[in-house]
Amino acid sequence: MSAGRMGCAVMALTMLSTTVWAQKPCDELKSEIDARLQAKDIRNYTLEIVANDAVKDQKVVGSCEGGSKKIVYMRNPASTSGTTASTP
Repeated sequence: MSAGRMGCAVMALTMLSTTVWAQKPCDELKSEIDARLQAKDIRNYTLEIVANDAVKDQKVVGSCEGGSKKIVYMRNPASTSGTTASTP
C-alpha cells in the first residue's frame, strides 16, 4: 500500500473511532477513562460530564452521547484523595 493510501486509511479509522466513542453513553465512557487513569496510577483528579457549551478551559478527554456532551479532566490539589464526579 502506498504512503498516500496508508495515510488515508489511518485518517478514516481515526474518524470512525472518534464517531464510535461519541456515541457511547457518558457514564460508560467516563468509567472507562477513569479505569485507564487509575491503571496508570494517576490520582487526585476529577472527571466531569458537561454540556458542550459549558466547556471552558478544562482539558477535554472524551465526547459522548452523540457529541452533545464532553468529559473534562481536572487536577485536584495534592492533599485530596483521587475522586471522580459526574454532572449531567
